[in-house]
Amino acid sequence: MSGISEAAVLAALKTVKEPGKGQDIVSLGMISGLIVKDGNVGFAIEVDPRQGAAMEPLRKAAEKVVHDLQGVTSVTAVLTAERAAPSGAGQAASQGQAPKQGAGHSPAKGPGGTMIPGIRSIVAVASGKGGVGKSTVTTNLALALAQQGLKVGILDADIYGPSQPRMLGISGRPSSPDGKILDPMENYGIKCMSMGFLVAEDTPMIWRGPMVQSALQQMLRDVAWGELDILVVDMPPGTGDAQLTMAQQVPLTGAVIVSTPQDIALLDARKGLNMFRKVDVPVLGIVENMSVFVCPNCGHESHIFSHGGARREADKLGMEFLGEIPLHMEIRETSDGGRPVVVSNPDAPNAKAFTAIAKRVWEKVAAQIGAGGPRQAPKIVMQ
Repeated sequence: MSGISEAAVLAALKTVKEPGKGQDIVSLGMISGLIVKDGNVGFAIEVDPRQGAAMEPLRKAAEKVVHDLQGVTSVTAVLTAERAAPSGAGQAASQGQAPKQGAGHSPAKGPGGTMIPGIRSIVAVASGKGGVGKSTVTTNLALALAQQGLKVGILDADIYGPSQPRMLGISGRPSSPDGKILDPMENYGIKCMSMGFLVAEDTPMIWRGPMVQSALQQMLRDVAWGELDILVVDMPPGTGDAQLTMAQQVPLTGAVIVSTPQDIALLDARKGLNMFRKVDVPVLGIVENMSVFVCPNCGHESHIFSHGGARREADKLGMEFLGEIPLHMEIRETSDGGRPVVVSNPDAPNAKAFTAIAKRVWEKVAAQIGAGGPRQAPKIVMQ
């Protein structure tokens, strides 16, 4: 059976009428970001921000007509608001405050929302800039946590550059028994959800901020995660929409900052750390990646990116230094090959470095959730 086409999806969506205008949502130009791959369909419906809540039946109707098409296995439709918001909402956004319901993108759970059912803790792994090996650290950290007997999941929040499918050695697409809730993919005992499962590796995600925010919310709430001790979030680099969405909509237990030792990377890492502090997310500590290069032939150590910078930065900022990860071919080769070092060579020094960090991270997380339960999502107010 041939796959479903974009034309067929758009034809189905033309049968859905915008209730106020009486015209179909395709002709009105309300459909954007359409993705069709292997029976999985995703798209955004752009609506007036003041009518976000009222348009939920329209979103469900659009999902249904597409799901009824032959060859469609799952549908994800999100509401976004690309048009100008009312002046009050614009003022709140300019001050860094969370917008009121309907003044921006369609809300999932506002400030003070509850923890996702079944998930005891959520930890973000973040960096201030790209290229520091954050995804490699995320994958091996999650696997090391699982080796402690914990139930672990990974949410790949890097919508524009998802890496987890390759690093975990997972191919294929997620299934959806009812066309609404996706089952996460799984390997090495780790449950995972990533945009990389829904689009080809070489397909660019040309999405604006509100669409990214909606996609993140759906990958959290519309996935059958089951019972997890910890969900590790592979954050995109920087301090933009994805980070603010996670801080606003999700009660993060804490964040781990990844940096390389050189000054320019530490400067950006400091920005990421301060962003989490401003939105009241506890920073569990800093990891120095690519700390030292170990020659695979003779074992000689070279400090290509300097050394000890993250430890000094942690001391300066009053943060815990969680550990060092070397720049080693084994880590790179196993990650690229979908067999991370923690599972492919668990007794190696490189794997033990991740294991030690994971042990300390879980000690701090367990103390957090044991003392006061899961943290509630904060209001965002930046001075």
